[in-house]
Amino acid sequence: MTRAALPGSQFPSGNLWKILPLAMLLCATFVLPTLAQEKEKLWRTLSVSGRGVETIPTTLAQVSLGVEIQGKTAEEVQQEAARNSSAVVAFLKSQNVEKLQTTGIRLNPVYSYTNNVQRITGYAASNTVSFRIPNEKAGTLLDDAVKAGATQINGISFVANDEAIAAAQKQALKEATQDARQQADAVFSALGFKSKEIVSIQVNNATAPPPPMFLRAEAAKVADSSTPVVGGEQEVEASVTLQISY
Repeated sequence: MTRAALPGSQFPSGNLWKILPLAMLLCATFVLPTLAQEKEKLWRTLSVSGRGVETIPTTLAQVSLGVEIQGKTAEEVQQEAARNSSAVVAFLKSQNVEKLQTTGIRLNPVYSYTNNVQRITGYAASNTVSFRIPNEKAGTLLDDAVKAGATQINGISFVANDEAIAAAQKQALKEATQDARQQADAVFSALGFKSKEIVSIQVNNATAPPPPMFLRAEAAKVADSSTPVVGGEQEVEASVTLQISY
């Protein structure tokens, strides 16, 4: 029985079925070593994580302060809190503080208990704002903010400026990468292996942890004297994981 030749084929129909197995064998010959090499690369790898830390001086004070008013009616305390808050915000804007924003507005009833009976005796309203100011100006500004109408200093923390943090993050990443590479070299040296290439790189993080908040006080207690404010240092951390074949 004679098989028909495929249209456009240059091979005789009788030889086509002899050529196909040979072509498949040649294809497998080239593909299998490549797959084996890829499998070996995945199995013979070392994963190491490096860490970098940069310490930079803080230059900005992150301040949270507010106005709290208590009175008999909700309308009364809300209006007075709004007036005092507006005065405080106007003062802060005149001092060119950075990142000024409202962080809380509250109006709550005030309760009293008599013979296990709860009743409303008044209302308390509070408005809070946060902002940044250079460290050297923070003490004087806090005192003047109290004079402008602030009644609470909720907290103060110290941070570096954004440009310094960004530069520190890059440096911390370099340190983390170098640390990971040095760890890998030490392991390969101890085992008598030689590193070939970096298969993958993972940047786990490069962050400046949020600074802790300090100082919570009633503003009236610090209004009579200058408030000392001293900044510190801030750490910027980074970690990098390398996967290296050998």
